[in-house]
Amino acid sequence: MKTKRCTWADSHPLLIAYHDEEWGVPVHDDRQWYEKIVLDGAQAGLSWLTILKKRDAYREAFANFQPAAVAGFGARDVTRLMANAGIVRNRLKIQSAINNARAFLAIQQEHGSFDHYIWRAVGGRPLQSRVLRHGDWPARTALSDEISRELKRCGLTFVGTTIVYAFMQAAGLVNDHMTGCFRRAVVARMR
Repeated sequence: MKTKRCTWADSHPLLIAYHDEEWGVPVHDDRQWYEKIVLDGAQAGLSWLTILKKRDAYREAFANFQPAAVAGFGARDVTRLMANAGIVRNRLKIQSAINNARAFLAIQQEHGSFDHYIWRAVGGRPLQSRVLRHGDWPARTALSDEISRELKRCGLTFVGTTIVYAFMQAAGLVNDHMTGCFRRAVVARMR
């Protein structure tokens, strides 16, 4: 019998592995939070599969997503990254990753950790949605609007409400696994 999973995840082995092991699992590590911010921003206008194929190159190019290291990147690094065919070579997205590292560090400084800062948006517990079929996933919500505004106020870029909702789904702030998906109940028990 075929494993029932969210419909978006059945088309490629990378998507299947990402869905089955990572998507919706609550993140509590600041390095992973920064990685999700960078990759979700890089995805804007592209498919998630494109980004998954480039993720290892991103990790190498962006100092394994250590925000303190990336915050120190300058013009020479932007030039180096623009020549890296392994990542999305969009100057605005590259500059956003560097800028966001600096804003990320400021959030850590003010709140102790990005993890503490972001989880307060959902009261410290993942929201449980009810996605019955493919068309039920929202592109944004009132909460993603609010988080987007707050992240922008803190100086982050490429954090529009649609990107933020994808970020919320990926990092487990919301459990958007379909009701028939084998991962839904597993992820629902995670905190």
